Amino acid sequence: MQDHPTEPQIRTDVLDPARAGALAATLGLEATFAEGTPLPPFFHQIYFWDARPPEALGRDGHPAVGDALIPAFGLPRRMWAGGALEFLAPLRAGRPAEKRSTRVSTSRKTGRSGPLAFVTLHHEIWQDGTLCVREAQDLVYRADAAPDAPGPVPPRAPEGAAGSTEVRFDPTLLFRYSALTFNGHRIHYDPAYAREVEGYEGLVVHGPLLAQKLLLWAEETGPVATFRFRGTSALMVHEAAELCRDGARMWVRGPDGRQVMTAEVNTAQTV
Repeated sequence: MQDHPTEPQIRTDVLDPARAGALAATLGLEATFAEGTPLPPFFHQIYFWDARPPEALGRDGHPAVGDALIPAFGLPRRMWAGGALEFLAPLRAGRPAEKRSTRVSTSRKTGRSGPLAFVTLHHEIWQDGTLCVREAQDLVYRADAAPDAPGPVPPRAPEGAAGSTEVRFDPTLLFRYSALTFNGHRIHYDPAYAREVEGYEGLVVHGPLLAQKLLLWAEETGPVATFRFRGTSALMVHEAAELCRDGARMWVRGPDGRQVMTAEVNTAQTV
């Protein structure tokens, strides 16, 4: 099933400098923000919260689906599969901004693990009359796995990176990132739920947090103009990971050599 784009849903927010500073501290960055300070790429994730009352949440802590933006598929497990970003102009702290969101498409199919539903959302973020960020966001919904069903075999990460750097996570970092992004998904802070309901080994590192780490590393060689990423396997909080890069290609490698995420980056000088 494919559908026509929905009417835009609009949220406004003042990009609080203190919140940007809190994310920088959470990520271990030495950065301060005042009104007018440009925000690092992808920091818009901590704004434009979709704050709903408890009765409007699903079992996983996310807003329950079944509204004008995301249909109700009857599939309880939600994952952020990937996205594509264009950074057209810097967003600046302390100033009002507007996020316009539409649903571009939905589709359903049956995979090895059962029924799946795919949703692509399109977001535009405007500030002072300028389009600053254009983003496509891919979400996947799936059924609960049978208790004895084998898990998918993750792909192997590429060899031969031109550069790499190790990253580690802990429950405190995941909790703070969840709070700053207003992400109530329990797989990131409730280990019993993550294991017993969703079938993971423990707490799961946020896909956007991994993408943020890749983006900040890429920025060290120049301002990022475009960035595409796709998650291919979950990273557990107790696992060290490697951020890898070879030219425009980037990826995240798990400690067992599996591919956790792939990405493609272009700096302003190369587009």
